[in-house]
Amino acid sequence: MLLSFRKSLSKLTDNLFELGLALGSGILMGITLAPTEAWYFAWIALAPLWYLVCSHRGSAALKHSYFPAVIYGLCWGIGFYGLGLSWIFGIHPMTWMGVPFFASLGIATFCLTFITLWGASLATFWSISLRFIDSKTQVNPLIRVILGTACWCGLEELYSLTDLWWTSLALTQSPHNLPILHLGQLSGPTMVSGSIVLVNGLIAEGYLACERNRHQTKLIPSVRTASPYIGSAIVSLFILHLIGANLADQPLVEAPASSLKIGIIQGNIGNEVRHNQIGYQLAIENYTKGYRDLVKQGVDAVITPETAFPYTESQIRYTSFYQAILDLKVTALIGGFGEVSGATNNSILAINGDGKVVSRYDKWKLVPLGEYIPFDQYIGKFIDTISPLNSHLLAGQFAPIVNTPFGNFIFGICYDSAYHEHFRRQAQTGSLIITASNDAHYGAGMPAQHHAIDLMRAIETDRWMVRASNTGYSAVIDPHGRTQWISKLNEFVAHADQVYRRNTQTLYVQFGNWLTPLLFAIGLSLFIISSRFSKRCAANTDRRNR
Repeated sequence: MLLSFRKSLSKLTDNLFELGLALGSGILMGITLAPTEAWYFAWIALAPLWYLVCSHRGSAALKHSYFPAVIYGLCWGIGFYGLGLSWIFGIHPMTWMGVPFFASLGIATFCLTFITLWGASLATFWSISLRFIDSKTQVNPLIRVILGTACWCGLEELYSLTDLWWTSLALTQSPHNLPILHLGQLSGPTMVSGSIVLVNGLIAEGYLACERNRHQTKLIPSVRTASPYIGSAIVSLFILHLIGANLADQPLVEAPASSLKIGIIQGNIGNEVRHNQIGYQLAIENYTKGYRDLVKQGVDAVITPETAFPYTESQIRYTSFYQAILDLKVTALIGGFGEVSGATNNSILAINGDGKVVSRYDKWKLVPLGEYIPFDQYIGKFIDTISPLNSHLLAGQFAPIVNTPFGNFIFGICYDSAYHEHFRRQAQTGSLIITASNDAHYGAGMPAQHHAIDLMRAIETDRWMVRASNTGYSAVIDPHGRTQWISKLNEFVAHADQVYRRNTQTLYVQFGNWLTPLLFAIGLSLFIISSRFSKRCAANTDRRNR
């Protein structure tokens, strides 16, 4: 009985250790995200999960089970996405909207839990996929690395088509590891994510190779078994950074005629006051003052943040800001609300010096529950009774062509920034990226991550980017991802800077994410060849035995 107890205790300890290892490595990956930005941990933080999924320890009953892969993937995902998206808890307290304290706490907790589990589902599905690949005993480790990398890239691409997407592995490298981010010019953010998975996979396979030889008492044979994989990981890491550094070193050749002097106003109007009469007045005063100051500096256009003006397109005409446009004749790209057949859009309105709205960009990717209600016809009335938010905005068009007085621009409003394909499509005709956001209602980590995401979009499309945010970070970013200027948080700023319109077309802009299907094609081809070769060898062995 004592022996049985010891075995049970040992098994429980091993299981807890493995669960802790999965959770801890996920947390380690979460630490890499802005504002912590310990990006280097990303190159090792997925390896423990890979090892746990592919190791064959445990009972014979679990050897062919997918249950451990599900649990390990879920633990890793909770660690990564739970920490990385913890800024969303900053919506609490919402007492300024009339929500009781404990109801606000419940809403914030639900939001964080839901998006954490949603993100963790990606890691879980990937773990199941890797377990399936590993279960095919004829698959050699290098083929497993290729297919495992392809699966992660494919899942990220699939999740980026949903209404909840923010944290790809590529984000772990932004904004500091600019060389590796330049791989995004080749095949978008999935190439950066794929590079991270590839290196982690090789490291994990090195450790698995050691485990397969654990019966040997000498250290040297195990090290020799692992060295091809670890060496490949180091070489891959070096080559990937070398390719990215070469892209990052390409000179920016700007034509003088493409130059624009852009003014950015960071209004710094807190959400707790921006939707009452005091907030309305403060917004008009701050933005009008900022506009006039920037015009004195000789700007060609002025940009304001998302919903800087809590007015519709027709109501803006009765503000002092609109009168300043008529007086000073400088184009303004302002955040407000557009109108379509009685519905309202979250919009950027391009108003020329004559006061005419010459073009408009409507936010494409709305925030679920915050700006629209999913399955409104079924649960809309119920959500209205429990949600303090006005969740009835109308979504704009995907990747529209928006012509401003200065040519076609690439636009994004807040949540749009997470959707790389939206920017890629616009970059086929657009020459400058303009993003507007209001991150005041989230935690302090959100503005840093938002800046990091926008920086990736600038590199991928090879475009200058201008960011206008209500409370920060507003910024100017060049096509190599170098932040030329960035505001401080929670301050009023009116800043003017020189940017350039560009018409270059990166490989990614032209062909999109070609890497994922290529990896699947290579991996499956090698898998089929390897399977046929193994069957042929087995048949030859049977013949010889006969």
